[in-house]
Amino acid sequence: MPLGVAGVIVWSLWVYRWVLSRAYRPVSNTFVTTTSVVVPSFREDVEILRRCLATWLAQGPSELIVVPDVDDVECIEMLRRVGDPRLRVLPFEHRGKRSALGVGIRAARGEVLVLTDSDTAWEPGLLAAVQMPFQDPQVGAVATQQKVYRRWSSIWRVVADWIIDLRYYDYVPAMGRAGGVICVSGRTAAYRRSAVLPVLRHLEHEFFFGRRCVAGDDGRLTWLVLASGYQTAFQSTAQAMSMFPATFNAFVKQRVRWSRNSYRCYLTALWNGWLRDVPFVSKITVLQILLTPVTMGMALTYLVLSRMAPGWKGVLLALCWLMAGRLVRSVSHLRRHPADVFLLPLVTLVVILISLPIKLYAFVTMNKQGWLTRHADQTGGDGQDNASLGENIDLSGQRVVLDAR
Repeated sequence: MPLGVAGVIVWSLWVYRWVLSRAYRPVSNTFVTTTSVVVPSFREDVEILRRCLATWLAQGPSELIVVPDVDDVECIEMLRRVGDPRLRVLPFEHRGKRSALGVGIRAARGEVLVLTDSDTAWEPGLLAAVQMPFQDPQVGAVATQQKVYRRWSSIWRVVADWIIDLRYYDYVPAMGRAGGVICVSGRTAAYRRSAVLPVLRHLEHEFFFGRRCVAGDDGRLTWLVLASGYQTAFQSTAQAMSMFPATFNAFVKQRVRWSRNSYRCYLTALWNGWLRDVPFVSKITVLQILLTPVTMGMALTYLVLSRMAPGWKGVLLALCWLMAGRLVRSVSHLRRHPADVFLLPLVTLVVILISLPIKLYAFVTMNKQGWLTRHADQTGGDGQDNASLGENIDLSGQRVVLDAR
């Protein structure tokens, strides 16, 4: 009976968020202000940075500040050849992404900071759309709609796109509608500069049980802004396309890093009492993320020990039960990509992998710091360089545009 009650609660919370997300509408107005785009760049593939740079500049920011590592000679040389007066290149010896963000944010002059990863391109209209929620002085940060760049270039990118879609169609809109997005993803995030500067030192110098935090900058900054009394919004019309891992090994590393970041971030918010002041939908989302390994583990244990008959018939019944639940939760994604339904068994197994062994491993190692998918002796992230997109990726047109500036 307790497990049945837990199941009812979990599904009720999912329906609650799903309904709230359907009621979400993006902000639409004519608000425009000054914008500073800040891009930390560490060992980025120069062709990927070139492609993304073209999309940032095309949208007319007031200024674009790129903070490459001092040893990224090829990227620095490419950036200096651009010749656009809005572009400022600040080579810096990186001590983690947070240190580079600090350099770029302090140099910025715009009222709105748009923090963007060096492998994230913008869809047309992102910069205009992401400014609109800031017309409300209570809004301190705005999350953008996230997509996977060239999703069909790898099976693991298709899986990542499926999972990301569910977050940005069924979870984030509900929290954004209430003004309490719990993690404004750093792939592209907009902040009110006046909300960030007073808490910037707490982003750069966060310690968790005596160890300096390296990753998780986006979750940390989100909660610092929330704790300052601001709201965090979501703007679905501001869409960003990011590189994701093309290999299983890199996919797992990324999920381990994200899970560690979530545990540190949300446990800190719980400990500091910040969770009390966010909307109800944000509270339950945090608690459900923290408790997912427990609820998923209980359900699978009950299924195996109490209901699964021996033999292949029992195994098949268990798999069908798990996939049916995943199918219901994936309606938002499958409406957009119906052909992905053939990957339902794989996605179901991946979700179980993320919810149990990955999250449990991340929990017991949450204070192990590191980026995992980027290294000083490697160009691009693991499985995220330009070559991973395929052999026929033509960036020559963007090269001409940039050099012409």
